[in-house]
Amino acid sequence: MEKIWLKQYPAGVPTEIRTDLYPSLVALLEESFRKYRDQKAYLFMGRAYTFGQIDDHSRAFAAWLQASGLAAGDRVAVMLPNVPQYPVAVAGILRAGMVVVNVNPLYTPRELEHQLKDSGAKAIVVLENFAATLQQVIDAVPTKKVVVAAMGDLLGLLKGALVNHVVRHVKKMVPAWRLPGALRFNDALAAGRNKPYTPPKVGPDDIAVLQYTGGTTGVSKGAVLLHRNLVANVLQAEAWYQPALKKIPPGEQIVTVCALPLYHIFGFNTNMMLGMRMGGCNILLPNARDFAAVLKELSQYRVHSFPAVNTLFNALANHPDFDKVDWSHLKISVGGGMAVQQATAKLWLEKTGCPICEGYGLSETSPSATCNPVDSTAYSGNIGLPMPGTELTLLDDEGREVPPGAAGEIAIRGPQVMAGYWQRPDETAKVMTADGFFRTGDIGIVDERGYFRIVDRKKDMILVSGFNVYPNEVEDVITQMPGVLECAAIGVPDAKAGEAVKVVVVRKDPAITEADIRAYCEANLTGYKRPKIIEFRNDLPKSPVGKILRRELRS
Repeated sequence: MEKIWLKQYPAGVPTEIRTDLYPSLVALLEESFRKYRDQKAYLFMGRAYTFGQIDDHSRAFAAWLQASGLAAGDRVAVMLPNVPQYPVAVAGILRAGMVVVNVNPLYTPRELEHQLKDSGAKAIVVLENFAATLQQVIDAVPTKKVVVAAMGDLLGLLKGALVNHVVRHVKKMVPAWRLPGALRFNDALAAGRNKPYTPPKVGPDDIAVLQYTGGTTGVSKGAVLLHRNLVANVLQAEAWYQPALKKIPPGEQIVTVCALPLYHIFGFNTNMMLGMRMGGCNILLPNARDFAAVLKELSQYRVHSFPAVNTLFNALANHPDFDKVDWSHLKISVGGGMAVQQATAKLWLEKTGCPICEGYGLSETSPSATCNPVDSTAYSGNIGLPMPGTELTLLDDEGREVPPGAAGEIAIRGPQVMAGYWQRPDETAKVMTADGFFRTGDIGIVDERGYFRIVDRKKDMILVSGFNVYPNEVEDVITQMPGVLECAAIGVPDAKAGEAVKVVVVRKDPAITEADIRAYCEANLTGYKRPKIIEFRNDLPKSPVGKILRRELRS
C-alpha cells in the first residue's frame, strides 16, 4: 500500500525514527536515571519518588536477583497493580538481564497457573493482596522464588505501617496466605544493597517482556517483545506527541495520569517507559475504578497527559466530582484499548477543552501502531495514521491486498512488531505474513488521506441474513442516545436470520424503556442492524484495562 498517510503528518513529526538510539530499554532507563536524577518520577499516595530513588532501588533489586541464582534470560513474573514497587521491580529485572512477565493481579488461580507454566517464570513479585491466589498454584508451577510486596512498602516507616494496617485490618483486602520461603520486598532490596551488581550485556534482539494477550482469540499467548520493539515504540510515541508537548511551558515537567494498569502493554510503554524517556512524572493510581478517589488525587496536581480507555474517560466525565480537578493544563488525551465513542469524546472535549486522540495497537505491536494527530481539534471516529516508520495494509482472507475503498484485515509492519508468540511457532505462523506483516484480526478501511478506521474484529462481526453488522457501529449509535451510559452489541443465534443483534444496555436514566431504544435505533440504524433483543444491566463485564468483554456476554 502506498504511504499516502505521510502527507497528513503534523509539522515537526518525523516520518521515520532512529531505532538504534538505544541498544536496549536498560540503556534508555539508565540514561534517564542520570539525566533526571533529582526530578520526580512517580507520585503515590502523596509521596514523591525521584528518578534517583528508582535508580537506587532497582539497582539493589537487580543485584538481589543476580545473587539469588537466576541467570540472564530467566523470566520473572510481576503481579502488581500501580504501586511504586512496579517500576522498581521492572527496572531491576531488565537491569539484571532478565525478562519481565507482566501478570494481571486479578487473575484467577487457573489463569495464573497457565501463565507461570507457559512462561517458565522462575521468580515472581506479588502484592500480598493477591498472594492467596499464588498459594493455590505454587506447587504446580516452576516459580520457586517469591517476593511479596505490601501496599505501604516504599511509603516510609510511619506512613507505610499505617497504610498496611488499613489495607490489612480495616479494609480487609489481604486474604490469609502462606508461601514458605517467600521474601518481603523491602528485605530483597536491603539484601541487594549489600550485593555486587554486574551490568549484563543486553542487546536489541534480547527479549525484554513476555506480554500475554487477553485471550480474546482463545488461549492466552505470550507476545515476545524484544528490547528494540519497545524502544522503537517509545521513540515513536515521543515523536508523535511533539505538537502537544510544545504547548507545555518551557521547563515545566510533564505530569501524566497513570490510571492504565502498568502490567498492560498500553500503560507499560505509554506511562512507565515513555515517562522515563521524557523525564516525566506519573501519578500512580492503584485502583482506577474508584472514580471518586481518582478525582480527589488528580485535584492536587497540574495534569498534562492522560492516556486511558473510553470507559474511564466516560465514567470520570459523568462523575459529580469531575469539575473539582483543574483540567486547564491538559494537552494530550490519548484513547486506546477499545473504540472511543462519539458521545464520550464530545463530553470530554466540552468538559476539559482537550480532545481525545484515538490510537490503536495491540500487545503484539508494543502497543502503538496508529494514532490521530495530537493537534486534532475534534473526534474523527477513526484510529488515525500509522506511527513513524510503520506500514499498514488491508488484506483479504487469502492474504492479498484488497482494492482501494474495500474493507480488509489490518496488517502491520514496523520496528515495534513482536518477534512472535512465546514457544508457539504454529500460532506465530498464523499471524505473520512472509513479508513481515502482523495480521491483527481487526477489519478496517482506509480513506483517501491515509486515515484508518476499524469496522470490527473478525470474530465479533454479526452476520444477519448475509449482511455484516459491526458491533462498534451499533454501540456507537446507542451510546449517543441521551440517558444511555454504556452499551455492548453481540450476535446471538436466530432461526430465521442465522444471527440476530442483541444489545446489553447500562442506563444513566432509569426511565428509559426498551421501546425508547427501539425507536432510537429505528431512526438511526437500517433494519438488519437494529437489535432484536435488548437487555438492561447495571454494569458490563470488563477487562482490567476497561475494555468491554463481548465474549463474556456471548457465553
